[in-house]
Amino acid sequence: MKNRINELLEEINQMVASNQEELETLRIKYLSKKGQISELFNDFRNVANEEKREVGQLLNELKNSAQDKINDLKEAFSSSATVESKMDLTRSADPIKLGTRHPLSLVKNEIIDIFSRIGFTITEGPEIEDDWHVFGALNFPPEHPARDMQDTFFIEQNPDVLLRTHTSSVQSRVMAHKKPPIRMLFPGRVFRNEAISYRAHCFFHQVEGLYIDKDVSFADLKQALIYFAKEMFGENTEIRLRPSYFPFTEPSAEMDISCNICGGKGCPFCKHTGWVEILGCGMVDPNVLENCGIDSKIYSGYAFGMGVERITNLKYQVKDLRMFSENDVRFLEQFESAY
Repeated sequence: MKNRINELLEEINQMVASNQEELETLRIKYLSKKGQISELFNDFRNVANEEKREVGQLLNELKNSAQDKINDLKEAFSSSATVESKMDLTRSADPIKLGTRHPLSLVKNEIIDIFSRIGFTITEGPEIEDDWHVFGALNFPPEHPARDMQDTFFIEQNPDVLLRTHTSSVQSRVMAHKKPPIRMLFPGRVFRNEAISYRAHCFFHQVEGLYIDKDVSFADLKQALIYFAKEMFGENTEIRLRPSYFPFTEPSAEMDISCNICGGKGCPFCKHTGWVEILGCGMVDPNVLENCGIDSKIYSGYAFGMGVERITNLKYQVKDLRMFSENDVRFLEQFESAY
C-alpha cells in the first residue's frame, strides 16, 4: 500500500488541467467517493496493526496534497477568468478618443468658480415655472411685451404656466424663502420664442447673481463686476457701465468690456467701437424686495445676469450660436486643450 500511496502522490504533484472540465475530471478520479484515494481508505482495514499508524498518516497526507493541488488549479482558473472578464472583446483595435467637456460647460464652470471666490454659492430651480416667479414678483407690469406669446413659451396655452425666460425666477424663489444676507448664483437653461439664427436661439444658458444685505451699494456691484471681467478676460480688461432699463432693477445698467480681440482699438468684432456688451445689472428694485417679503427699508442688493453663450463667443470667438447645440464632433474637438 505504501508503494501505491507514493505512486498516487507523484501523479497528483504532476497534475495539470487546461480548463474547468479537465479539473473536475481529476477531482472525481482522486477525491470522489469512488475515487482512487477513497479506495485506499477502504483497503486500510486490511493493513497490519503495526503499520496502521504510519500508513494512516501517509493516506491523510495524500488526501491533503490532492485537495491542495485541486484548489491551486481552481484558483488559477478563477484568476484568469477575472482577467478575461475585464477584456471587452468587441472593442475596436483602434484607440478610442476620450471626450471633453462642452465649451458652454467650460465657461459656465469658470464663471461659477470666479464668483465662488468672493462668496457666491449656487442655487438652481425649475425650468417650467409660473407667471408669478418669472414676471409678477420681478416687477413686470401686465402689459410688458415679455409676457407676449412671441417671446414666451406657454404650456398648453395656460397663461400661468411657462418655460422660464430667465433664471431670475430662481432669484424670486430664493428671496421668498430665505432671509438676507443672500449671495447666490443661478445658472441654468432658459427659453424664448425666437427665430433660430447665428446670433439667436430658442434656448440658451444664463448665469445670474444676487447679493442682498444691509448697506449694499452700486459701488459693491461695480467692484464685483470689475473683478469678474479681469479674472475671465485678463488683467488688462476694462469695463464701462451704460444706463439701461430692467423691470427688476433700479438703477439699471449694461456692462461692456474692452474688446479682447483688438484690445479696445476697434475691429469688426466690436463694430470698431472698442467695446463689447456682456451682461446686464443693477440694484434690486425695492418693489421686488417687498414682493418677496424682504423689508426694502432695511435691506438693499444688486443683481446681474449674463448669457453663457455670449461669454463663450468672446472667450473662444465662436461666431455661430447654433454650433453649440449641433453636436458636431469637429467643432467640439477644438476644445480638447481647454478641458
